[in-house]
Amino acid sequence: MKTIAAAIALATIALPLAACGGKGDDQLGSQIKDAADNRADAMEATADNMKDQADAVRDNAKQQADAVDDADVNAAAMSQGEKAALVNGTEKLR
Repeated sequence: MKTIAAAIALATIALPLAACGGKGDDQLGSQIKDAADNRADAMEATADNMKDQADAVRDNAKQQADAVDDADVNAAAMSQGEKAALVNGTEKLR
């Protein structure tokens, strides 16, 4: 979140710099904007990747929960460690 705020702040600062004329500051302003755009694009790509990973975790958990239900597991006969391993996703129902 801090990185996004920093990118927005840089973009906000870059706009007035890009609007100035003379003295070669237009190119500097463009470089600032382009660099901020590149960082923002990278953050968005990372966020998209994280969303895909989160969706995969949810899908996997749903499949595992369905497998437990379908197998009619006797949870009362399982140890706390076995239950925890299933809940945490470190073990799968075999």
